[in-house]
Amino acid sequence: MKLDRFDRQLLNLVQEDAGQTADRLAEQVALSPSAIQRRLRRMREAGVIVRDTAVVDPKQVGKPTFFVVSLQVERERPELLAQLRRWLSAHDQVQQVFYVTGEADFVLVVTAPDTEDFDALMIRMVSENPNIRRFTTNVALSLVKRGLTIPVSLDEDD
Repeated sequence: MKLDRFDRQLLNLVQEDAGQTADRLAEQVALSPSAIQRRLRRMREAGVIVRDTAVVDPKQVGKPTFFVVSLQVERERPELLAQLRRWLSAHDQVQQVFYVTGEADFVLVVTAPDTEDFDALMIRMVSENPNIRRFTTNVALSLVKRGLTIPVSLDEDD
């Protein structure tokens, strides 16, 4: 889908706060509210905007612990990687999954109420995915920044 400058501005604004009204967005982008709504609908239908979500303050919902997990697999056969990807995608505690270069094959961001719940998840992961060679875990001591925004250049050539 071809994105013009207005689309790009809208993407930056709704990534910052998807709850803004069309009227508020129209003030910032210099389009009518109905044009804003049409553009957002078109970008959702085209898959540019995948979903709207709320960012929850972890301190307000029980202060879950975040874990950064480096995962190595035995074999990188497509069907084995697909099985692991499906398993990881099916578990809400696995927040993010990156297929990476380097010593690890995957880097995961996992959240759990405590280390016992995390340990139980990792035991299930290893037992249900025999292609996993090993994993290492870093426990996040504090949350400095969290986000999923993708900076969108206003220049159509970027």
